[in-house]
Amino acid sequence: HISPFGDHSTQQVKSGVHTAVNQMHAMNIDESPMSWKALEALVIPDIDRVHGPTNAQATIRLFGHSEKDVRVTLYRDHHAWCPYCQKVWLWLEFKQIPYEIRKVTMRCYGRKEDWFLQKVPSGMLPALEIDKQLITESDIILLALERSFGNLGMALESPRARELRHLERLLFKSWCQWLCRRRLNQRQEDQAKATFQRFAWLLEQALNADQTSPWLGNDALPGGIDLVFIPYVERMNASLAYYKGFRLRQEHPAINRWLSALETLSTYQGTQSDFHTHVHDLPPQMGGCWKASNNDEQIRIEQLIDCGDGLESDECCWPNFNSIQQSQLALSRVLRHRQRLMEINPLGPSDFDQPLRCALTRLVKGNDCKPNKGSASALRYLRDRISVPRDMPLPAARLLRQALEATASLDGSAVPAPLLVSNRYDQDPEPFIT
Repeated sequence: HISPFGDHSTQQVKSGVHTAVNQMHAMNIDESPMSWKALEALVIPDIDRVHGPTNAQATIRLFGHSEKDVRVTLYRDHHAWCPYCQKVWLWLEFKQIPYEIRKVTMRCYGRKEDWFLQKVPSGMLPALEIDKQLITESDIILLALERSFGNLGMALESPRARELRHLERLLFKSWCQWLCRRRLNQRQEDQAKATFQRFAWLLEQALNADQTSPWLGNDALPGGIDLVFIPYVERMNASLAYYKGFRLRQEHPAINRWLSALETLSTYQGTQSDFHTHVHDLPPQMGGCWKASNNDEQIRIEQLIDCGDGLESDECCWPNFNSIQQSQLALSRVLRHRQRLMEINPLGPSDFDQPLRCALTRLVKGNDCKPNKGSASALRYLRDRISVPRDMPLPAARLLRQALEATASLDGSAVPAPLLVSNRYDQDPEPFIT
């Protein structure tokens, strides 16, 4: 459900082209946005959520099996924000174990469901049932899955896997210390960065150990030990760019190769989030994230992410995605919940109708339609609340955010209240649960 709501020189050239195109469109604005009927004609069929590619909307995954083969129930968060849930989710998807999904609200964006607290009093996510036996804590869950269904590549209890799991915790700790602790001076900031890069370099050494495979376990596909690293490395890549101006993929080529290899796989694509989602969902989970001071690159990257442009190949390298299809997918996801989206938008359903159609026209036709006066803030309100992959895949969300921003800019520079850092109650899933 959808909620309410390159290198420097290459980036500069593309930014300049983007500005020029916007100026050209602004000189020839189509005043008539598409009707809802015309937009609905462009809706594309939904994917097969049960047997098809990995997706965040599924409530059961069968991989060609029947429901009687389901022995596993995964309890994960509604928004696909939880890194520990992603780890288990990926394991089940790569291993293609039939499973049921029940989604639970994380405390930072709403009230946790009573039925789940009765089952798991701590409220801890993820939780998993195998043959009705309840297990919590992601590492324990993965070990239980290995015992029940076999290893996914290197056994997680093997000596080498234990070493790598320890490295993941050291990398995680160094990231937290750099991102979540306020520095008193530049020396402390530089020390925290150097500590993080030392452990990132150790990960690179592990990734370079066997040139015949991009994976840590030297297998044909990512193994369980890769899945231990994926969720937080994905979040490190986003948060360090936004808050520190640090380009992980450029600074560490082996990590970039590993991420790029992952991004060729539809299984990973179905769980991958974007920078905008991560950098604004992390502060409530982490207890705050601190920006580098007096850092022009950090400011530039922050603006690119917040306006919806994203960070191009630093963010993702999905090969051969079809932009027309992704635009239609974004349109289809918006139309599915359009009435509710308009009802909870600050502008209200009647006043947000025309601006939203303008943005969707821009999305699917590339034509600029001037929104009604005073709608810029409402369009950016929605732009800021698209959640990946809960609402749609990363490329679709990027195109939708860009269309919303381009349309808002035709009305002016007004912005909504900034997203909260202590909680994200604006993302309460309740209005969209059917």
